[in-house]
Amino acid sequence: MLHLTDETILNLLIQSYTQPGEKTAHITRVSMYEALKDLFRELDRDDGICLSISHSVPLAEVLGLNKSRIVQANYPEHTILDLQFESGTFDFCISDQVFEHIEGSPFAAFAETVRVLKPGGRICHTTCFINEIHGAPSDYWRFTPEGLALMARSCGLTGIVVGGWGNREVVELLRTAFRNIPIPFNRDSPIYKMATRNEPDWPIVVWVVAEKPI
Repeated sequence: MLHLTDETILNLLIQSYTQPGEKTAHITRVSMYEALKDLFRELDRDDGICLSISHSVPLAEVLGLNKSRIVQANYPEHTILDLQFESGTFDFCISDQVFEHIEGSPFAAFAETVRVLKPGGRICHTTCFINEIHGAPSDYWRFTPEGLALMARSCGLTGIVVGGWGNREVVELLRTAFRNIPIPFNRDSPIYKMATRNEPDWPIVVWVVAEKPI
């Protein structure tokens, strides 16, 4: 077992974060965004419409939605528990790290995102399982991949795919200011290796993708 000083650990982290390579997402999103990358690209079209809940537009870009029109429903003007749109309006509905903040039933919120989908429409929701309590403005829930699948099944969705990513080293890193700093895309970088190593029993972030039946 190594016994490193806090100063040494800090210097090693700084060196890892400043290595060459295009900056990507911060450490808890790198593997998740890679798993979701371009999943909706083949469905993207000029007349498509995507509902982005609470500042989730970057997720639309990850999913490959470059042609579809993005409609934003941002809190507090909009709430995921009562979306002010007619049923069957959207081809896609997405949220990125929103479900932990729902002040009410997450099952009801999930159903509301399905309600506004057209038949054949797709949802993608990401949220967290291991995270400190964090406001926006409040923090209520944590989810396993199985929990997300259960909510999708309860809404009659098909093609359900769930996933999760995390590891114990990154759980420790979450307590530092480094958690929100974009990391370099450099496969030789220790911090990139940490961001892409997964321990399935320690998911920090989780996600679900599914389709509304036609």
